[in-house]
Amino acid sequence: MESSYNSHVKRIIGGIVIAAVLGFLAKVVMTPESFGVYGHYRADAIIEEADREIRHWTNASCSSCHAHEANRHSKGNHKTISCEFCHGTYADHIADGKKVKTLPVMTGDEIKTLCLRCHNKAIEARPEDVIKTVAMPDHLKKQNVKETHTCNQCHYVHAPLEYINQAIKITGIKETI
Repeated sequence: MESSYNSHVKRIIGGIVIAAVLGFLAKVVMTPESFGVYGHYRADAIIEEADREIRHWTNASCSSCHAHEANRHSKGNHKTISCEFCHGTYADHIADGKKVKTLPVMTGDEIKTLCLRCHNKAIEARPEDVIKTVAMPDHLKKQNVKETHTCNQCHYVHAPLEYINQAIKITGIKETI
């Protein structure tokens, strides 16, 4: 057997060439036909996304059946928050125009957990600004309320200041919230 000085280099180059050819063939075979039509992604993805079942709807879709709650919600501080944020997706509740499932209504500590998604700390919008919000548990301490209380013991969750403003009006307290 005759050995040449550069046979190992030939084997390495041969391996690289074989790997490159196999890689190119795999790319040709496995690349979808619509790839690259509109840029560096698969154009058929647009059609697939458009055909996907809609799972999330707007608050207006909830208001057609829940007009009373929607009316109060639209006037409250939480008016920009989607019903689905607290209750779950519309598609889990309505299918083909019919009710298929009752969405959860939070009670007790579930409400507190839900409220703490946003109200667990002050929201810093910019280094020098803080978005006005109620931060727990500081809010309870300031109100001289036990930390075990749930939010809905004082607040109507769809319009948080509704009960508070009614109490201020009834008692004649001059302090505004």
